[in-house]
Amino acid sequence: MMPLKLKRVYEAPAEDDGLRVLVDRLWPRGLTKAAAGIDHWAKDVAPSTELRRWFGHDPARWEEFQRRYRAELAQRPQALEQLRTLLRGKRATLLFGARNAEHNHAVVLLALLREPHQTP
Repeated sequence: MMPLKLKRVYEAPAEDDGLRVLVDRLWPRGLTKAAAGIDHWAKDVAPSTELRRWFGHDPARWEEFQRRYRAELAQRPQALEQLRTLLRGKRATLLFGARNAEHNHAVVLLALLREPHQTP
């Protein structure tokens, strides 16, 4: 299993974060790349604008959001594989902007990355 963790992009960078990867489609408001300590921006693995707006971080839509987001990622295998390649063998932190740390796409993405995967 990859040494991955999640963190809100607005939290200060820490030494144990490793590679800091922003996984949002939109750049976080009020932050520069240097201030956020972002090493890579993987916006292609973020949910579509339509899905993000539909979900709205509503816990009542969480289960369906997870299903729809995984379906979107299945349609973009190259984006997910690029992220896996970037993270392979590294300590890394997936950064997200959402206030809700339990119900956001980064939680789903982390779970997906931790699942067993066969390289094509």
